[in-house]
Amino acid sequence: MSDLQRRLKEELSIGLTYMETRFVALDLGLEIKTPEKPAEPKPAEPSPAPANTIPPGKVTVTMDTLALPGALISGRVTFSDGETAIWMLDEAGRPGLDPDTPGYRPTAEDITAFQVQLRDLVARSGGL
Repeated sequence: MSDLQRRLKEELSIGLTYMETRFVALDLGLEIKTPEKPAEPKPAEPSPAPANTIPPGKVTVTMDTLALPGALISGRVTFSDGETAIWMLDEAGRPGLDPDTPGYRPTAEDITAFQVQLRDLVARSGGL
């Protein structure tokens, strides 16, 4: 409509408001065509990584907002090989680890990294 208004003003010296231009277009049965915009190419999507992939040697620890029953605090840990487990500290301060894969034993390096991250996580959250 604005292009039609502009052309009427420039070519015929007829100044119309937007609404007047619209009424004229309707009265004359004009169809306003908008130029088609070329489709923008979609950016290439990165290939999805497996859900439990972490960089080698990286252990991640998260804390639940609501602790498991019988636990003072609890959360999840993902070890460097992608294995996951639920961890908890009971009310007596005893640690517990329940791996998702039965019989799984994390490496000594992963346990050390887990303990360090858990200590930092507890300290950041205000301690016990």
